[in-house]
Amino acid sequence: MIYEAALGNLTVIATGDSIINQPLSVYKEQAFTDLVGMIRTGDVGFTNLETLIHEFEVNPSVGSGGNTFMASHPRMLEELRWAGINLLSSANNHAYDYGEGGLLATIKNLEASGLAYSGTGRNLSEARAPRYLDTGRGRVALISVSSTFPADARAMEQRPDLQGHPGINALRFDTTYTVDQSAFGELRRAGRELGLDAERAWQAGFGMRGTLTPDTDISYHFLDKQFALGDGFCVATAPNTRDLEGNLKWVREARRQADWVLVSAHCHEYGAQREDPPGFLVAFARACIDAGADMFIGHGPHFVKGVEVYQGKPILYSIGNFILQNEQLLRLPAEFYDRFGLGPDATPGEGFDARSANGTRGFPSDSVWWESVVVACEYRGGQLDALRLHPIDLGHKQPRSRRGRPVLAATELAQTVLERMQRLSKPFGTAITIKDGVGLVQL
Repeated sequence: MIYEAALGNLTVIATGDSIINQPLSVYKEQAFTDLVGMIRTGDVGFTNLETLIHEFEVNPSVGSGGNTFMASHPRMLEELRWAGINLLSSANNHAYDYGEGGLLATIKNLEASGLAYSGTGRNLSEARAPRYLDTGRGRVALISVSSTFPADARAMEQRPDLQGHPGINALRFDTTYTVDQSAFGELRRAGRELGLDAERAWQAGFGMRGTLTPDTDISYHFLDKQFALGDGFCVATAPNTRDLEGNLKWVREARRQADWVLVSAHCHEYGAQREDPPGFLVAFARACIDAGADMFIGHGPHFVKGVEVYQGKPILYSIGNFILQNEQLLRLPAEFYDRFGLGPDATPGEGFDARSANGTRGFPSDSVWWESVVVACEYRGGQLDALRLHPIDLGHKQPRSRRGRPVLAATELAQTVLERMQRLSKPFGTAITIKDGVGLVQL
């Protein structure tokens, strides 16, 4: 065998969302160093970089609703590398917190770091295209998307006569709300009496976006949402056809150009329950596998969701948080403080106290945000050979200075996390055996 890559062996260590604002390399606890040691054993160490990388030389975006504006110092990239991370997604809902300038500064710093990343670019082709990580066991491609994003964060394509728009590789989706006859009739009456139908007809005369699909006896647009007549009530989502096909084109291209193909998806949306992945994400993940992807890595809701083995390939619908240091930011824009009625003299710590009502709401209030898994995926002979779930503890109820850094979970917490993974994976026909504090997915 001339090339080791021809053996078809690879180990991927997948972690979830990383919001990093403190060094990792200074800590020595065994539960932490054992975790780092495990990540370093992988040929690939993946995380979603849910923060921007700059030194506040750029301006915050407008209209975020006062949500936290993510910003981390460029040296945090070296801390991730120290921990064994060598492949990142940069497509998520915080990629435009500091507008075009913040996104381009992050791209510049990522490229200078030498870490492989995908999901953002100076135009849509750059954002969609796979990026490659070369390992001793073969070339690994990564395509990254986000279904959760502000409108101005979506990358747009170039034309021969006009440059594109920098942004993320956005995965849009279509939502249909099915209602019964009584509700459907009331929606139509409300649209008529409020003048919404007349306004829509006027806009359609100018070919405005969203007005070109006509209403019918069984389909009706109300306040920019699509309603369908049915026997009951349900919500259904499907990937936007254009975004689906555009991404599958690059999955097929990556299949041609690499030994291994990974797809990453950042998704805050959910299905019937918050713990369920939305229908469009399930359809997208399976389509990516059908097009040639070897692994689908989901993140975004900041808590774990189920695991599916589809066509012999792993789909991780969400593996939760890896590093959650979103209350250790050094600076925040005025809009954040305004949201909580704080003046110009307020400090970041005071702002975070106000946002969480002193730890009684939001992330600090519930342990579910601080209990996740790191996934070890092993391929042998080109086939999935092992899929192990390692529970991690991010320090719920710890002081802010300690909270958010992962360690391997102690026995009792590990059992809780893995039992949750068992329950959430069961609807996908996935069985997980718990042994010595590790979840073993039955293949």
